[in-house]
Amino acid sequence: MRLRLPRPLRRPEPPRPAALEDDLTPELLARVRAIELRARRLVNTLFLGEYHAVFRARGIEFDELRPYVPGDDVRALDWNAYARTGEPFIRRYREDRKLTVIFAVDCSASQFAGAGAQPKAALAAEIAAVLALAAIRNDDRVGLLLFSGEPQRYVRPRGGATHVLRLIREVLRARPASPGTDVAAALQYLVGVQRRRATVFLISDFLEPLDAARLRAAATRHDLIAVTVRDPVDETLPAAGIVTLADAETGAAVEVDTSDPAVRAAYARRVAALDADRAALFGQLQIDEIRAHVGRDYVPALLRFFRRRGAAA
Repeated sequence: MRLRLPRPLRRPEPPRPAALEDDLTPELLARVRAIELRARRLVNTLFLGEYHAVFRARGIEFDELRPYVPGDDVRALDWNAYARTGEPFIRRYREDRKLTVIFAVDCSASQFAGAGAQPKAALAAEIAAVLALAAIRNDDRVGLLLFSGEPQRYVRPRGGATHVLRLIREVLRARPASPGTDVAAALQYLVGVQRRRATVFLISDFLEPLDAARLRAAATRHDLIAVTVRDPVDETLPAAGIVTLADAETGAAVEVDTSDPAVRAAYARRVAALDADRAALFGQLQIDEIRAHVGRDYVPALLRFFRRRGAAA
């Protein structure tokens, strides 16, 4: 079956000489700077060494084929070359320390829904900022893909602290350009536009079932890491009496009695079943997951991720 390619996004903008603050409101600028300061403190005190230890040797590129000599590691044999020539050749690689890190961030309407003062979108921006600053301090490149019901903005990977500030700004100011959340379309677009292997942090609340085929294709091409950002009300309904619940993405509303334990239990079971299916799929595809919640410290979750990765390396 032929897959329909997503419509192209507008081309990434070239770097502008104008200052970063040109098109920022004072409120948004203050939020960008606050996130930058917190992210820098965390990177300097906690994450830089962890990031370097996990990702420093993951960038390798093919260099050349050379004839096999006794003592070479037979695991490096190129069997395709052997089939063509009848002679054994060894594949040689060179390390490319400049990795490419992409943040694929869900900016659908559900990212602004919740019971807390901080929306999920703001937490996603802060986590992306921490990881992006660690990456550029490691001399890597960082890029961004924003998506809702379709891919809506792509920022080409680059290095430098100013570029990280731009990414923070883009995530904070993003609003959905289309209804719904389509993770599959975002992944398909990313596989098409990012040909070179990259480390991809896929940030979403993952409150919809995932397309296994598209997820597998992206995980085969890239090093895919999921970051699940949730509001507590995404998983547990508070006992608040009769309330009207509205779907942030469709507008559909329903009146429920949250004081009924059976109603709250059914709600929790549905989310738990969705999470179990996602965890099983991530396990099959060897996709790491970082879980973060609004109102809770996300630092321990990031540290567990780095240490788990470091132990497996």
